[in-house]
Amino acid sequence: MAGSQIERALNLLESLTRDARGLPMQTLADELDIPKSATHRMLAELIRLGYVRQDPQTSRYRLSTKLVALGFRYLASSGADVVQPILDRLAQDSGELVRLGVIDGERQTWIAKSQGARSGLRYDPDMGRDAPLFYTASGHAWLASLDDAEALALVERQGIEDPAAFGPNAPRSTAELLERLALARQQGYAWVEESASLGTSAIAAVVRHPQERRVIGVLSIAGPTARLPLARMHALAPQLLAAAQELSAASLASELFA
Repeated sequence: MAGSQIERALNLLESLTRDARGLPMQTLADELDIPKSATHRMLAELIRLGYVRQDPQTSRYRLSTKLVALGFRYLASSGADVVQPILDRLAQDSGELVRLGVIDGERQTWIAKSQGARSGLRYDPDMGRDAPLFYTASGHAWLASLDDAEALALVERQGIEDPAAFGPNAPRSTAELLERLALARQQGYAWVEESASLGTSAIAAVVRHPQERRVIGVLSIAGPTARLPLARMHALAPQLLAAAQELSAASLASELFA
């Protein structure tokens, strides 16, 4: 039963973001490895504070809109307005989903997006997720900015999901991952075809601090493989890299990169 009360409460809130229908208290206690009684006390306090609700029909616990409202309020007062036009322009030019992930310690979290697809197939996953490093273009772009030892250590600490859930072209070994990172370093960007999932492709490039040159984010374009074959991804690379440069210059005016 490790961790402070604040850490446990935050872990509990993170667990509740997984399912809009809510989760049973026993599931939360098991996931967080804390006694059911302690879980109940935390949930009761979060309900009192307005962050959690309990469904009277199912007894499941779920997030209220208060946490979402706080997030939107923060974004509204941050530099999102500086970043969003860059994402919107790249989405319009590419006709696909553009996402920005920010680096926070050992995590890369998708926090902003713009959907360029106006008809037909649309790739539009949830935001607020950490980018899986082993099999996504966003993960590969960040890992390629590190040396091989650092990249593999980061992947190991994040963990690798069940390979059965990957796309057919996902790396099947660390050696294969390192080969892809070497290619990304040569090109200046990373790309995947049907790696994260069947029928989807993506290309990604890092965003660097304009002065310190450390990686602060990753910009990606993703969509159906039918519209994003390898040749088209490489054709979009100059626009992606130009947008990443713009984001680098704008980052000092954006709280998203703080």
